[in-house]
Order: sequence, then structure tokens, then C-alpha cells
Amino acid sequence: MILSPDTRVAVVTGASSGIGEATARTLAKQGFHVVLGARRIDRLETTAAEIGGTALELDVTDEDSVDAFCTVLPRVDVLVNNAGGAMGLAPVSEADLDDWRWMWETNVLGTLRMTKALLPRLIESGDGLIVTVTSLAAFSVYDNGAGYTSAKHAEGLLHRTLRGELLGKPVRLTEIAPGAVETEFSLVRFKGDEERAKRVYEGMTPLVAQDVAEIIGFVASRPSHVNLDQIIVKPRDQANSERFHRTTD
Repeated sequence: MILSPDTRVAVVTGASSGIGEATARTLAKQGFHVVLGARRIDRLETTAAEIGGTALELDVTDEDSVDAFCTVLPRVDVLVNNAGGAMGLAPVSEADLDDWRWMWETNVLGTLRMTKALLPRLIESGDGLIVTVTSLAAFSVYDNGAGYTSAKHAEGLLHRTLRGELLGKPVRLTEIAPGAVETEFSLVRFKGDEERAKRVYEGMTPLVAQDVAEIIGFVASRPSHVNLDQIIVKPRDQANSERFHRTTD
């Protein structure tokens, strides 16, 4: 990857769809050269071609994949830890350990791998920014959601701990915690069950990926002395993880 010395580079994980893809497009419009990472390389290449970015295959649960991805990056100014997700919706008594492992590997250890690997270059940039997309689930619990809420709590604590550890370094850290966003999130959680996924958003107006991407773009455009520590964003129709206003026909 050959870029001019003054080109700012933004890395976005989970960039093949949803919030990640929308964020890549938003940051590209702001002048960043965006490096898109995800497993679905065909989708990445399409988006990268449209925004003038770079598509690189990335599996944040695989150490070798993370190393190969990070090795080719000439510099990093912004890291958006967006890769993550939920799998299943079962009570603790019926927990699927494979689902739990996937959620912890993706949300927690995936964020750790990427942050640890790129932190030296973020510091070297002189004005680094780490945005971690957690969830409203990082602040609350709900029945049958312990696998996801525990992973998001851990991801949030990882990010918040780093805020203190990097005090005095030229790196800002922002945690963005969305509520209900209509993306592929529920489709993944319910393992391809489209009807069940659609019911999550029935009778309400959820957020869309672009809503969150615009917030990330705003964060990235702040002066270097301004650190937006934590942003919780929910649709107007959502009060908390379990309470929604829904209309009925």
C-alpha cells in the first residue's frame, strides 16, 4: 500500500456491511484513506472501489489474520473497532457454549487484538483516535442475553481502561453504544431466520447504520484536544434494552 506521507489512514473492522460499511463511506468523504477489513472480501472490494479505499481480508478472531492485515498498513490515524455481534438468545441454563465463545472472540478478543496491534502506529501518528462500537448492552442486562451483554460489558471495560492507560499519549478514545439499529445484527443473532429478525423492529423506527456512521464521522472531525469519551445513541422509540414504543395496525 503506497500512500502520500500526509494521507490520513482510517481502519474500519467489520466493514462489509451495516455500521462498518457506512462508516467507511463517511470517513472517506472526510478525506481519510479507508482500509476496510472483514471476512467477506468480495463485499469489501466493491465498497473500496467506490470510495477509493483499500480492501483487506480480516478475521479478528484469528491472530494470524490480524497480523497479516496490520503488517501492510503504512500508518494508522483512526481505528474503528466495529467487528462484533450477537449469536443466539437463550437463558443461561440453556447457553450454547459455542455461541458464547464466538461472541467473546469477536467482540472482546477481536477488539483487543486489533487495538494492541495498531496502538504503536496510532501513537506515532501524533493524533490517533480509537472508536469502539459497543452497545447499549454494555450498560444493561436483559433476560436471555447474558452471552452478548457480558461480552459487550467486557469490550466496554477494555476500552474504558485503555482511556486511563493512554492518558498523556496523543490518542483519543471514544466509545459509541448504539441501541436498536436495523442492520444484519438480528439476522446473524438468529442464524439466518429472516422473519424472526424482522420482528425485532416491528412497530418502531429503529436507527440505521448511517445514523451511527455520522456520529463516528463527527467524532473523527473534532480537534485533537477534544475527546468525546462515551456516546449512547438510541432511537426515539427505545427507552432501554427491553422497553420500546411500538405501534400496532
